[in-house]
Amino acid sequence: MPPRSNPTARQQRLGAELRKLREDAGLSTEQAAALLNTKRTVITSTEAGRHGVSPERVQRMALRYECTDQALVDALVAMCGDRTSGWWEEYRDLLPASFSDIAELEWHARGLRVSTMTHMPGQLQTEAYARALFRAAIPSLPSEEFEARVAHRVQRRRAFDGPEVSAYTVIIHEAALRIEVGGLTVLRDQLGHLMAATDRENVTIQAIPFSAGAFPGSGQAILYAVGQVPALDTVQLDRTMAGEFLYSGSHLCKYRLQLDEMQRIALSPEKTLDLMHTISRSL
Repeated sequence: MPPRSNPTARQQRLGAELRKLREDAGLSTEQAAALLNTKRTVITSTEAGRHGVSPERVQRMALRYECTDQALVDALVAMCGDRTSGWWEEYRDLLPASFSDIAELEWHARGLRVSTMTHMPGQLQTEAYARALFRAAIPSLPSEEFEARVAHRVQRRRAFDGPEVSAYTVIIHEAALRIEVGGLTVLRDQLGHLMAATDRENVTIQAIPFSAGAFPGSGQAILYAVGQVPALDTVQLDRTMAGEFLYSGSHLCKYRLQLDEMQRIALSPEKTLDLMHTISRSL
């Protein structure tokens, strides 16, 4: 597989995990190259996600690095062996790379935990709601990119039909349920779409009411993607236009705890549904 100048988030993650294995083994890039009978530049390019790597080579690297976590090795092998192009690939030349990276992350996740404070979760936005959000962008988006962002946002719901049929948990603040994005009709339809999603067995939605007050993680939207093994979990923070991907052990622990606390103080799924019905009827 030829080198790629713009690696995807999945390729970068595979490279980062291979770097971790090498560093845990106490090996420099030069020592690893010698063990694998290759050049140091191949090691560095592979770890940066710029150089393709076969399943056989990943197994060989894990062996030379003396990794005994077979579940992790199997998951890494699966990552490099899966080269199927997903629906998001058609947007790579139209949108910032992070859009496709997020969609790819969601598609391959075994589960998704999402918290949103002021907007409906991207995976469950209606087209009209997404249009209203992107229309508010400053500076205004060019017509082609505007349409591409809307189409991409709506297609993110396809993560529910991914290879792992992800379990999807949403923690949504009451503010997001009430902010009139696009006007009353758009919000009413969006609430209806959200309520209909609760009929899916793999979807759980819980609302944090205004009365809950302050809580950890209230200043940002969080997407926690559950990997094939815990070490491959990933957090995406919607702090900037490009987003931010985190996967160090300390970060994963921090955001798991934050999401656990949010779920603890949130309304039950049943009471959340009642709240959405109440808000919808008042519009």
